[in-house]
Amino acid sequence: MLALSQITVRYGERQVLHGVDVTVAGGELLAVLGANGSGKSTLLRAAAGLEPMAAGSVTVDGRPCGPLDMAMVFQHIHLVRRRSVLDNVCAGALGRLRLRHSLTPALFPRHLREEAMACLDRVGLADRAHDRAGSLSGGQQQRVAVARALCQHPRVVLADEPVSALDPAASEQVLSLLAELAHDDGLAVLAVLHQPSLAARHADRVVGLRDGRVLLDGPPEQNLDILYQPAVVEAVS
Repeated sequence: MLALSQITVRYGERQVLHGVDVTVAGGELLAVLGANGSGKSTLLRAAAGLEPMAAGSVTVDGRPCGPLDMAMVFQHIHLVRRRSVLDNVCAGALGRLRLRHSLTPALFPRHLREEAMACLDRVGLADRAHDRAGSLSGGQQQRVAVARALCQHPRVVLADEPVSALDPAASEQVLSLLAELAHDDGLAVLAVLHQPSLAARHADRVVGLRDGRVLLDGPPEQNLDILYQPAVVEAVS
């Protein structure tokens, strides 16, 4: 469903991504792993249109990606803490609303609130819909962020280190939820992770980056430690 083709990103004279090719099928959770500086978050941001590309293309089902094709789940959750959980989830649909309905939560239409409740039920938090978002735990807030992404009606979900600030139990819950959304709802889910153990338990496939290039692409059961070992440089006589 999602195809990233020859993604190339430069910061000035420094090239960060070197023609990276990645595909994610509908119904698949793909984990992108790599050491710090490998380019994994840059790849995700380029896919989302948040990072300018020097070359490459992003397509969904063979056509240029539109603004509503994909939704993003960020490392920093970015909920409006003083607003209700339900209002935060409704905000995921702002791109689909007429301007007059998007000016304030008080104008969100009834059908949108019903959709948002269904999304909250999907992530197991319907009973917290009317609580302030700031009253939830970190893991619960990230599940609200996933519900907000679902309210956008995306075909692709991009998750940028979604569990880096969570405890182990909450991390397992969020990754299990992302895998469930891929398998049960047919979404293409691409998640950048720091934890190979989580990828091994939840991902269908792993892409490993090193120095802005794909080093491995395959099942999560393969040896992932190679991604975190120093590159071997052959001596030139």
